[in-house]
Amino acid sequence: MSVGDWIAARISDFGSRVCDVVPTGFDAYARVLHPAQDEQGHPVTWTEACQRTGQTPHATMLWSSIAPTINEMRTTGRWPFRQTARSSTATWHGREPAEGNVPTSTLVALLDALDRFTPAGSDCYHAVWEGWSWLNAGPMRLQRRTLLGGLAAPAVAPSGALPQDLLAGPLFRLPGRDYLLFRGPLRAALSIGVQEPDGHEERQSPDLLWPADRTWCLGSEIDFDSTVIGGSNQLIEALLQAPGLEAWPVAATDDLTPNRGW
Repeated sequence: MSVGDWIAARISDFGSRVCDVVPTGFDAYARVLHPAQDEQGHPVTWTEACQRTGQTPHATMLWSSIAPTINEMRTTGRWPFRQTARSSTATWHGREPAEGNVPTSTLVALLDALDRFTPAGSDCYHAVWEGWSWLNAGPMRLQRRTLLGGLAAPAVAPSGALPQDLLAGPLFRLPGRDYLLFRGPLRAALSIGVQEPDGHEERQSPDLLWPADRTWCLGSEIDFDSTVIGGSNQLIEALLQAPGLEAWPVAATDDLTPNRGW
């Protein structure tokens, strides 16, 4: 039996609702928005971006409605590809929020809040989607890269083009997604990723994170520019009040589908 079986039993489906990302059954849920960046590279909350673009912020707002984009097909070059371009009527000219990866400053603020609701000395489980490019770049690339430290040996890990010390067993599976599953302290979430020989680090926040006592669960769906957390009423209230976070209360059934209406 996997330590993640309880999540599989309580995930509703493979979809874009809050309950498709983190388990049902918690007292309350919150959505933490990944910050955007202005033209100078400074972090900007979605609420601030709404003020600039004339939108009204709310719990299930979509970045695509704050700063609309258009899709264009580029046909020059060797391989045609689809690219996203800013609408000619856009009033936002900065960078979009990161998808599938919590920026470090936001992740630190999240962990600070979650630490208060995690037993001291208790391990957590850190699930990382097996499809990230830095994990599946092929043997030639992986020979030049090493995993960052901070986590214990994987609880489970896949086979494939990965270092031999990760080939410990099957993937942790949920509807539509397969994960590597690591065990370690809460703040090891800041130490996941790879390091190039030149010292450059490519960090990745956990796609799922929960403590051994299962009192809360964090989910960062790879296509979402926000992170959702389920937990007690007290924990969710702490997230809503935490400095450094732009958090909104949501329901388990709230839909965060990127292409739905505003």
